[in-house]
Amino acid sequence: MAGESLERRVAALEERVSRLEAAPRAPRDEVFWALEGLRRRLTGSGQVLFTGALELPTGEYYEWQQGAVTDGLLDADWSQGAASYAALGHPARLTLLRAALHGTRSAAQLQEAAGLHTTGQLYHHLKQLTAAGWLQAEGRGHYRVPAGRVVPLLVMLAAVMPTEDRPKGE
Repeated sequence: MAGESLERRVAALEERVSRLEAAPRAPRDEVFWALEGLRRRLTGSGQVLFTGALELPTGEYYEWQQGAVTDGLLDADWSQGAASYAALGHPARLTLLRAALHGTRSAAQLQEAAGLHTTGQLYHHLKQLTAAGWLQAEGRGHYRVPAGRVVPLLVMLAAVMPTEDRPKGE
C-alpha cells in the first residue's frame, strides 16, 4: 500500500511538472522590459537606472528617471552621500517624509503625525531633512518633498523593504 501511495504521489508530481513546463511564459523582454531598454543603451562596463511614474495621494504627479555609469559610481567618494543617508536614519524623519508625501505640510500637522512632543524635536528633524534636501520649506511653516526627490526616496524605500512587504508585481 505504501508503494502505491508513493507511486501516485510521484505520478501527481510528474503531471504538475509537465503542466508547469507547458505553461506559457512571458518573453524575457516583457519580464525585464526596463532592463532590456537599459541594455540597448549600455556604455562602458555598465549602468544603473532608477525611474518612476506616480501620483501621490495629494494628486501631484511625477515622472522621473536617473541613471549613472557604474565605473563612476564604483570610483566615487561614497562618503559624500553620508549626510543624505543619515538624514533618513531616524524613524521620526521617515514618518515626516511619509506624512509630507500624503499631503501633511504644516509644521503643526507634521509634529502630530510624527508623534513628536515638542517643537524643538520637530525642528531638529526638519532641519536634518531640509539640510540634506529631502524636504524644502514652502511658505511659513510648511514643508514638501522636492519634486526631484520623490522618486529617489521611494526607490530607496523599495530597495530596503523586506521582500514579503513589497507589493506583488514586476
